[in-house]
Amino acid sequence: MRISLKLRMSIVLVVLLALTVSVLSMMVLGGIKRDQQERTEKLLAKQSEVAAQYVRQSFATSEPPLALDAFMPLRGQRLALYISMISGMQTTLYDTQGKEAGSSIPVGGEKGANLSDTLQYALDGKIAYQTAGDSLIYFAPLQGEDGLLGVVSFHYSLKNDHQFAQTIRELFQTAGIIAVVAGAAMGYAYFYRLAAVISRLRSAAGNIREGRYLQQNPVRRRDELGDLSQDIFFMSSAIERHIEEMKEEQRKLTLAILKLQQLEQQQKQFIGNISHEFKTPLTSIRAYVDLLDMYRDDPKLIDEAIQSMGKESGRLYDMVEKVLHLAALEKYEFEQQAEVLQLDELLLDLCTRMQGKAAKFDLLLQTQLEPAVIWADRESLMQIFINLIDNAIKYNRPGGQIEVALHVDGNRVNVVVRDTGIGIPAEAHDKIFEPFYTVNRDRSRISGGTGLGLSLVKQLAEAQKGELVLVRSGDDGTTFKVYFPLYNG
Repeated sequence: MRISLKLRMSIVLVVLLALTVSVLSMMVLGGIKRDQQERTEKLLAKQSEVAAQYVRQSFATSEPPLALDAFMPLRGQRLALYISMISGMQTTLYDTQGKEAGSSIPVGGEKGANLSDTLQYALDGKIAYQTAGDSLIYFAPLQGEDGLLGVVSFHYSLKNDHQFAQTIRELFQTAGIIAVVAGAAMGYAYFYRLAAVISRLRSAAGNIREGRYLQQNPVRRRDELGDLSQDIFFMSSAIERHIEEMKEEQRKLTLAILKLQQLEQQQKQFIGNISHEFKTPLTSIRAYVDLLDMYRDDPKLIDEAIQSMGKESGRLYDMVEKVLHLAALEKYEFEQQAEVLQLDELLLDLCTRMQGKAAKFDLLLQTQLEPAVIWADRESLMQIFINLIDNAIKYNRPGGQIEVALHVDGNRVNVVVRDTGIGIPAEAHDKIFEPFYTVNRDRSRISGGTGLGLSLVKQLAEAQKGELVLVRSGDDGTTFKVYFPLYNG
């Protein structure tokens, strides 16, 4: 049989209330009884002292003087009546032999009570008492200067004390019943609320188990249940965060797998492209070698072969150098010597050195440079801008222009390389940064292009925490922009 938590707690509360009321009533009634006993003993002790003093005075002033054993039998009845009058209690006097010498109690009043043992205690000089029903019979020795004069006995009624104790007992019983009933009702109502709170916490835990994470604290209380609710909410947030992190890691892993598949495909394409690109200059060189072997005495052929072979070998050397550089960037953490560089001075020096090549192709190279400092590798920057400016020269129109501009935008340094060349078709914009991709292979071979320059520039820029972007390209020319973080010291 399943018993609900609120019913169990209510039963426990009822039992605790009943035990509390019972223990409290026992303690209070015991205290009342002890108080009544102490108060009665003090009263009777005081009355016995008054009686002893009166008896001693009577014995001392008796005329003629009486012996100890003769005093009480002769004067006992009168003394008993007088002591009863001043004490307000029924009084009995005994002589030194334990015989009744006088009494204010009606004849036969002490029948049914065996007082011999208690009386003997008093004859031995000790105070003693015993109870009989609603009465307490108190015995006290009456000491004189010459010895024991007798024993006084008081009959004290305990009826009022018993009635008071009974009234208190009944009040406790009534109060106990009311407390138990009210406590059970209030406890059940309170525990019902607690059970409702626990149910909400259980529901919250169930939602977490089913993947419905908490958006707010399910219970707001300033107690242990409130702390538990807050812990469950924090746990839900932590689980949700970890699940999201796992999903993000899974997404990254999926992207990494796709990237690896793409890299594998690119690797195959790279090997095919490099084989083809290497084969072309090598075929040309080999053809001239065969011609020279056949026509060794032809000076014109020798001059043509030297020029062509020199051009093809230079192109082949440039291609090998860029391939090795790309491979180093892709496979290894390329060694760089980063330093604080004045980028405007570096670009001005570089453009001055490229002026001759631009003039050879009837091109005007202009600069517009703002002062800017970055943290980068000098050699990497040289390769980035040599490639960009060289491409602007190779693929420009005679009489065209090349502009290199530098300006600072917030925390970024922007370098723009703009030309008035043939442009790049829109369908090729997404591919120009791939290795060995060229828009026009015939034009690239004439100009010495390998299709590796922009790929190398992009990776070098990213290694400097920068970014290479094709801003625009059309019939009126092409614009590249390189971003670098500004160095603030």
